[in-house]
Amino acid sequence: MTDSVLIVDDHPLTRDALARLLAQHGFEVVGQAAGAEEALALARELVPRLILLDLAMPGISGLDALPLLRDAAPEAEVVVMTASEDDESLLGAIRAGASGYLLKSEPPERIVDFLRGAARGEAALSGVVARRLLDRVRDPAAAPAMSDRVARLLTPRELEVLLLLDHHLGTDEIAERLFISEHTVRSHVKSMLAKLGVSSRREALALLRGD
Repeated sequence: MTDSVLIVDDHPLTRDALARLLAQHGFEVVGQAAGAEEALALARELVPRLILLDLAMPGISGLDALPLLRDAAPEAEVVVMTASEDDESLLGAIRAGASGYLLKSEPPERIVDFLRGAARGEAALSGVVARRLLDRVRDPAAAPAMSDRVARLLTPRELEVLLLLDHHLGTDEIAERLFISEHTVRSHVKSMLAKLGVSSRREALALLRGD
């Protein structure tokens, strides 16, 4: 089945370039929006599978629009696509429910691969973004290389939970750090273990470290 996409970006050239790229690779671009309000209306009307969202937009920012889009189209995967690499934008987007965080500097073929994975429920994280996320929640001096398999299989939120587990935080501490319930943390852990094909948090952490 063709994955439908709504592109949200205030630059017409960027929207058109992305639309052409995705159409060439089998995606169905069902709509384009220049701002948050237009995006919300189209999300409700079109019910896309994927929403590509820029953060830097006039009026309602992409970061503020993200949870609104999640409410407007609950089944959609919202993938942030931006030029911003700063930590607060990254963590803010993930905490607001983004399914991925891609940099506009990624090669076109990588963008296509990431979005195909996002449509399947996999994490869509630019390599440099995955590294910044790792460094953000751990001691950068001690951070090992992240397994590519782990980064691709898990959603950004599951990845964040795993990294915080590696930081020796308990379920209650992770819930407090991420502003979610302990039940939600346990659900993420259960899903994470199933995706990685392991039976314990220790085994999952071994995969993270590439042991």
